[in-house]
Amino acid sequence: MAASYQGDDAFREFALHANLWRVLWKVCLPLSLYAVLNFVFKILDTMMASHISAASVSTVAYLSQISTTLSALGAGLAVGAGVQISKAYGAGDYELVKARVSTLFCFCGGLGILLLLIFQPLAAPFLRLAQTPQDLMDLAVTYFRIELGSIVIQFFNNIYIAVERCRGNTRRIFLLNLAVVLVKLSLTAFFVYAMEGTINHIAVATLLSNCIILVMGLFQLFRKGSAFRVSFRKVSPRKPVLGVILNTSYPVVAEKLFFSLGKLIVNAMAAVYGSLTVGAISISGNINGLTVGLQNGCQEGSSSIISQNLGACQVPRAVETYRKVLLVNIIIGAVFSVVTLIFLDPIIMLFADADEGFAELIAMVYRYEVLTAVFLGINSASMAFLYGAGYTKIAFLINFARLFLFRVPLLWFLQNFTAIGQESVGIVILTSNILVAACALTAAVLVARRLMLQEGLTFWGRPRGNRV
Repeated sequence: MAASYQGDDAFREFALHANLWRVLWKVCLPLSLYAVLNFVFKILDTMMASHISAASVSTVAYLSQISTTLSALGAGLAVGAGVQISKAYGAGDYELVKARVSTLFCFCGGLGILLLLIFQPLAAPFLRLAQTPQDLMDLAVTYFRIELGSIVIQFFNNIYIAVERCRGNTRRIFLLNLAVVLVKLSLTAFFVYAMEGTINHIAVATLLSNCIILVMGLFQLFRKGSAFRVSFRKVSPRKPVLGVILNTSYPVVAEKLFFSLGKLIVNAMAAVYGSLTVGAISISGNINGLTVGLQNGCQEGSSSIISQNLGACQVPRAVETYRKVLLVNIIIGAVFSVVTLIFLDPIIMLFADADEGFAELIAMVYRYEVLTAVFLGINSASMAFLYGAGYTKIAFLINFARLFLFRVPLLWFLQNFTAIGQESVGIVILTSNILVAACALTAAVLVARRLMLQEGLTFWGRPRGNRV
């Protein structure tokens, strides 16, 4: 067995014993590079949508949040299960690793089929329920139906990416996503400029490009000689397998679901200022995506490292990983917020397509959002630790509060009791991002301190002094 899993054993030893800066560099850098790549991709993709019409930009922006809400099921399961897979991997229990991967694969497959059966025939009523602006409905229904296929494919892709992240194969993740982006951009450019197509063609391009990871994922997950191989004989509803996956995952699923639902509510509330305001919020998020993407790349990579070290009972190394990622994310937030502000005007015009009113809207929202870049980095690093340590319920409560305590009520108050107008949206984003960072940092430090005290150490890794 040891010979069969030689590659997986090698990375496990590296993650548990090598210099932490080297481990973080190897695991997080490809994920962060992909985030930069994805930032460029979103800019180009939105530019192509804006070539069709301003309404197309707002439709894609609005529906992307609905798609994210539905994708929360698969994404949350992959994150939560990834924690448990990483812990079993860190402990060297490869039979449990196989059982958890196989069970997750089958569970997500069933959810994907159920999603198609429910939402394909009910697309139009669902979009109305989500308060899609009426002037966008004609464009939205067909686009959404095509997008559902991409969401189901992404369920399986999330499983594969979670497995590769556990194994430290983040370079492979980067290269596969690079291929997806290149194919997606090529197809979108062909459909929009050569065929003068609609946003439905953009959805088709997304669907086809996602199949690249699907094909590679199925090949790798069923490959012999891997500690992470899917085997239907290993599928198990038992508590150590499906039970711990669901227990860890359901708060992550709920967190992503409620977070996306909350953003839908915010978009619907912002729509009172006009549908272009919804597009401005999304585009501001895309511009900030360079900074947030880099930070989230560090979050995704470090979370698996933390899980593996906790699985191997190396608490001080897990906490040290958190401290290092926290520092890196703060630096990323400070540096890249300054960079994007310097080049803000030309970046905005890429999205606004010479529409000065739309450009002013985007700039107004972004100037508030960019002030929170450092705080978002603190939140991202703290969430990495909470996820990695398995404290997904605390992470859920924090992100629930972000929207339903710090964002939606404040926006409602500003809309109903002040005359601030569109600027309310920016104020709400600024306030909620700062408050959620404070909550996440407090929770992560308290959890880390508790784990370290159990080892007889302080948060900083020093032996506890004797109390008189």
